[in-house]
Amino acid sequence: MLNLSNLNVSYDGSRILRGVNLTVPEKSLVCLMGRNGVGKTTTLKSIVGLVKPESGSVKLAGTELIGLAPDARAREGIGFVPQGRDIFPHLTVWENLKISLVVHGTPADQVDRVLELFPILKEFLQRKGGVLSGGQQQQLAIARALLTDPKILILDEPTEGIQPNIIDLIGDTLLKIKKEGKLSILLVEQYLDFCLAVGDSFYIMDRGAIVAEGPISDLNNDIVKKHLTV
Repeated sequence: MLNLSNLNVSYDGSRILRGVNLTVPEKSLVCLMGRNGVGKTTTLKSIVGLVKPESGSVKLAGTELIGLAPDARAREGIGFVPQGRDIFPHLTVWENLKISLVVHGTPADQVDRVLELFPILKEFLQRKGGVLSGGQQQQLAIARALLTDPKILILDEPTEGIQPNIIDLIGDTLLKIKKEGKLSILLVEQYLDFCLAVGDSFYIMDRGAIVAEGPISDLNNDIVKKHLTV
């Protein structure tokens, strides 16, 4: 589904990504992990078109994305929820969702599907996005991304600053989405238990390179201690 091949990125002469190779198969959830500042978010920005790699390839379902603008990549099937969520705080929940419908031409009945996945949003359709809790905003951001009908959903630290019961709810929802088998998910996450609960496989980054990978069942204490413990 998504294939990154020998991806290299530099900022101001400093190498940030070093030959990154990563694959997200169809209908799977892949966790990209690592300590702060190792290149995880830069990897995502390279995928969605916010950062221009020096070299390498980013392919989605066989289509090369390098050279395409972010909006063109979204139309190719990338749904992206960045850190900070980036909802429109002065628009209502419904207006936030409607933007995806209008921009991507998604059928209106798809709203019912995302409201089934995130029922709390149904109660708050007329509430401004800015007054929602952090967990509710995260659910809105994911719902809005799903309304673009993506081939792959990319999430950057979706559990950050969110209360435990909402983290569990988001995890259950991701498992439900994965079970439907309609899209793949790439998850950047530092919360180890969350990755173990929802992931199929993992990649770990350090200093801009992939240093470990495998099925999530192989994510043992030795790997965690070596690459993830602060």
